[in-house]
Amino acid sequence: MGRAYNKRRIGAEKEQKAGIYLTEQGYEIVKYNFRCRLGEIDIIARDGDYLVFCEVKYRSGSVSGHPLEAVDIRKQQVLSKCAFYYLTVNRLQDVPCRFDVVSVTDEEIRVIKNAFEYLGGY
Repeated sequence: MGRAYNKRRIGAEKEQKAGIYLTEQGYEIVKYNFRCRLGEIDIIARDGDYLVFCEVKYRSGSVSGHPLEAVDIRKQQVLSKCAFYYLTVNRLQDVPCRFDVVSVTDEEIRVIKNAFEYLGGY
């Protein structure tokens, strides 16, 4: 169990913390941890007219870099594919969407709205 379990537990705690923060900012949480065969989306929420796919990144210190740096092009592609799948399965193709990144550190939570553009289909 050990280290992997602990990382998952910490990740889940930070995602919940991010969800509370997003709710305080006016978002409505639709789903935590949407999983499909293509990957996972940490939080799906509504912000006004937008359906928002949120990636939560946590860092306890600066040794591993800033959390926003962890959402590289490969992660963006995975999130894009998962979002496309979610929209297709739920017949939401005409809903305006965006991708936000929620940066969680021990000092602060920041939301980068529209952090990246959709990167291709399914």
